[in-house]
Amino acid sequence: MVGIEEAYRAVSARDPRFDGWFVHAVRSTGIYCRPSCPARTPKRANSAFYPTAAAAQGAGFRACLRCLPDAVPGSPEWDLRADLAGRAMRLIDDGAVDRDGVAGLAAALGYSPRHLTRVLTAELGAGPLGLARAHRAHSARVLIETTPVPFGDVAFAAGFASLRQFNETIREVFATTPTLMRARARRRGGPPPAPGAIRLRLPFRAPYDAAGVLAFLGARAVAGLEDVGPGHYARALRLPHGTGTATLRPESDHVSCTLRLSDLRDLGSAVSRLRGLLDLDADPVAVAEVLGADPLLAPQLARHPGVRVPGSVDPTEMLVRAVLGQQVSVAAARTTTERLVAALGEPLAEPDGAVTALFPTPGALAEHARDVLPGPRRRAEAVRAIGEALGGGLAVHPGRDHDELRRDLLALPGVGPWTADYVLLRVLGAPDVLLDGDLALRRGAAALGLPDEPAALGDRARRWRPWRSYAGMLLWTATAPRIGGTT
Repeated sequence: MVGIEEAYRAVSARDPRFDGWFVHAVRSTGIYCRPSCPARTPKRANSAFYPTAAAAQGAGFRACLRCLPDAVPGSPEWDLRADLAGRAMRLIDDGAVDRDGVAGLAAALGYSPRHLTRVLTAELGAGPLGLARAHRAHSARVLIETTPVPFGDVAFAAGFASLRQFNETIREVFATTPTLMRARARRRGGPPPAPGAIRLRLPFRAPYDAAGVLAFLGARAVAGLEDVGPGHYARALRLPHGTGTATLRPESDHVSCTLRLSDLRDLGSAVSRLRGLLDLDADPVAVAEVLGADPLLAPQLARHPGVRVPGSVDPTEMLVRAVLGQQVSVAAARTTTERLVAALGEPLAEPDGAVTALFPTPGALAEHARDVLPGPRRRAEAVRAIGEALGGGLAVHPGRDHDELRRDLLALPGVGPWTADYVLLRVLGAPDVLLDGDLALRRGAAALGLPDEPAALGDRARRWRPWRSYAGMLLWTATAPRIGGTT
């Protein structure tokens, strides 16, 4: 977290760049806010600062209903931190505690529950239960304000054990009742959601290169699984409790999201994964300060302010697509993936426009990949082996340690350094991975006057740390429209 004096200056200036970095609690009112809250700045003596909303709630503060401090971008600190606390936060945001408990979360991270609780409490001011409670409160607020779902269903969908626990948490966190919260949301107006749909805003830190993200995803969009058009991107989602679809439309200060879920318990997981897909929690100012200092990279950054590194909503899908994309053009990889989805993908029970199917399961890949994939036999065998490994216990998720996951991936047949690093880039959101052997990236470097040999480019890239992944996106965009982005 930032220092106390810096935090108070940010609150005094109502600086939105710090939203998500910390929360500001006011002792005289018992309320905590986002740093950019428009309310009058309290005296320094009445201010307290906490690294997370959960920590402020644990100290007895309730959320401001004016600035909604839970509806901000996530802390960009998790982009840089690959330690235990950072990895745990990613899994908690994905609903791991609600699904598997603290013991399950600790097992996924490779630590004991006691050690995990001690680390999170020291680092974030709250243990895994407190952090999960804050996450549940946010999910509940979204469902209360954006759907007509009965409160009993909202309570269980958000992860509460009982309606009584749900009501108590809403009163403690928001100082209101679910009924009043829904009535207030209706008075604010706005179009009613379509039947079965949840509409919400996904905030980001400006600037945001929405055109670049849509172009990247659109060039790789797989028919049936994804759909892309002017100003929107849609896709199918395989989630812990069911399936769903999401349609995303970037706006000036947020991304408009329409979700359709077969099980409302997946709301938190869906939002977390979509935020990662669009890299909404990044700090573009910090990225620009480093990359803009390179005179050869600065012009490309100026053409793409707020550059982002698209992530993933499905680690299995991303690993397989990385293997299928090795040493071929983006178009060829997309065509092969479309054949795989058409042959082995699971049809959605309720298609959403052009989005009609889910990516194949590990079991389907292990059993049938060799029968349906065209081209080199080794590639089909690699996909089959990946399906078998995932079904046999290989864990690929955002909570994995970078080095350990890379080692596990390299042990798979057909997975080389480029593929392993690409998975770290897209699945873990690793901010400092440069695929300096990538052909399209090297061509982009040459187009900008940078070295295009891997060793020389790697040497030059040292000055881009810790944001080499973002630099790589700038290099890709330098020639992607012209050469089609071969990998």
